[in-house]
Amino acid sequence: MFSKVIDFGSSCYEHQRVYTYIQSRFYRAPEVMMGAKYGMPIDMWSLGCILAELLTGFPLLPGEDEADQMACIIELLGMPPQRLIEQGKRSKNFISSKGLPRYCTATTLPDGTTVLSGGMSRRGKPRGLPGSKSFVTALKGCQDKYFIDFIRRCLEWEPEKRLTPAQALRHAWLRRRLPRPPHDEEPNHSTSVSGGAGGTSVAGGAGAGGARGGSLRTPLARTPVTFNASQVASEYTAIFTREAKLQAALSEEGSGRPPAQRRLAKVSSLEAPRRAVPGPTRLDLERRSLDLERELRVDRDSDASLDDRDHLV
Repeated sequence: MFSKVIDFGSSCYEHQRVYTYIQSRFYRAPEVMMGAKYGMPIDMWSLGCILAELLTGFPLLPGEDEADQMACIIELLGMPPQRLIEQGKRSKNFISSKGLPRYCTATTLPDGTTVLSGGMSRRGKPRGLPGSKSFVTALKGCQDKYFIDFIRRCLEWEPEKRLTPAQALRHAWLRRRLPRPPHDEEPNHSTSVSGGAGGTSVAGGAGAGGARGGSLRTPLARTPVTFNASQVASEYTAIFTREAKLQAALSEEGSGRPPAQRRLAKVSSLEAPRRAVPGPTRLDLERRSLDLERELRVDRDSDASLDDRDHLV
């Protein structure tokens, strides 16, 4: 089953940008928060956040405010590129003049080196150092490399490097063939159409069936057919043997040789009415009988193949 996730509540045209509120905080792209130029790539950022949340049941980047939202992004992706910082009108709200994330605590050692330590959100949630959280951890232990790569490419810092819709459709995560789900050994087709107690009523109502007169046909369950390969082979052999004998009898009868009469006398009593028919008409009936047997066999084989295909769907 496929689902479509869509929300145009805060949407706008690319040539009519709105800078007040463009995306929900959990799914807001970094260029929007930094006040840089944005476009369609922000939707691919949101798509990556939504897919991750559909997998885990929790927001991928659960920032408590916009500053904490940027902290969650930096904790997962590391420091933003310098070019993006320079393009953003509000980058100073998240990155200090020394190029350090404001949510982290910087400590200068006697030798002049600076040591960073993680920070805390307003509600006391720890935020680690830049790039300290892996995608496997953020996705609650997910080991699907194709899915992780898809999410990682949706969450590129720079919009021009982010996955485009056309590239997403060609990504291996969407194009790979997954195994079919297991099927029930004995499918249940006991759907009630009478509307009685405990059953499922499909008579009348405002649904699609009711609009057409209040009736709905339920699919009939196919009965599995079991074949014995040796038995089928022997039956086909018997049919072809009978046809060969009839052809031989026809040739001998046309030449006027007596053995044909003796062979025809050995036909079983069930075929006695056929013997009463003169030469060519009798042979036509025999051939028609063989054709009918073949048609029945073909019908049974086709039913069996249909049952097998239904079983595998």
